[in-house]
Amino acid sequence: MNGTPTVVNDVMTHRVLALRTGAVFKDIVQAMQDWRVSALPVLDDKGVVVGVVSEADLLPKEQYGDGDIGRYGQLAHLADVRKADAVTAGDLMTAPAITVAPDATLAQAARIMAGSRVKRLPVVGRDGLLRGIVSRSDLLKVFLRDDEDIAEEVRREIVVRLFGRHADTIRVEVRDGVVSLAGRVRETLLITPAARLARAVPGVVDVKCALTGPPRHRDPGSDADAGRHEADRARTA
Repeated sequence: MNGTPTVVNDVMTHRVLALRTGAVFKDIVQAMQDWRVSALPVLDDKGVVVGVVSEADLLPKEQYGDGDIGRYGQLAHLADVRKADAVTAGDLMTAPAITVAPDATLAQAARIMAGSRVKRLPVVGRDGLLRGIVSRSDLLKVFLRDDEDIAEEVRREIVVRLFGRHADTIRVEVRDGVVSLAGRVRETLLITPAARLARAVPGVVDVKCALTGPPRHRDPGSDADAGRHEADRARTA
C-alpha cells in the first residue's frame, strides 16, 4: 500500500536497549536515564524476552526503603515489598512480558496496550527473540499520512472493488484524515460495508458517508389512479 504503515514492524523502533536478568539496580536506573525511557525488556541468556522492568518496578525501593511499613502494609503490598529488597532485573521485572508480534496490525497492538494498560510493548518474533519496541506514539504515526494518499487507497481498494464500473459516480474526498463519500449507488446494501472498510484504512480519522441508492421511480399505476380521482372531483364540482 505504497509504504503505508499497516503492521507493527512498519512503525516500531528497531534499535533497542535490553537488560540481562543479572543487571543491577543502579545500572538499570542509569540506562533508563541515558536512553530516556521508562521501561526496558529483560532477556535471558538465550536472548529470549522474559520480562520488563519499568519505573513502577523500581519505585518500591524508594517507597519502602526505610522498612517502616508495618505488618498490614506488608500483607497489602507484598509484591512491592519484595521488589523493595530486589537488586537485579530478574527479581525486579514484571513477568511474563506482554509482547506483540512484528506482523500484528496496529489496531491489534493498540488493543493489547489498552487492555494491559502499558505504554509500550516489546516486539518479539516466533523464536521469542527481541525484534524491537513499539510505543503509543509509534502507533499514532499512521495518522500523519497524506490526505491524497488516503483518498487514492479508498478509491482503489474500496470504491472500485465494491462498485466496479459504477465507481465513477462516487466522490471521495479526504481532509485532515476525514473521508467523505458521496454519490448514488445501485447496490444500497454495499453502502454500510463501504463506510466500514473506509474507516479501517490506515490513517483514517473518521468517515462521513452520504452515499444514497438509486432514485425511486413512481408507480405509473398510481399516477393513473390519481388522474381518475382528480377527474371525478372535477365532475362532481
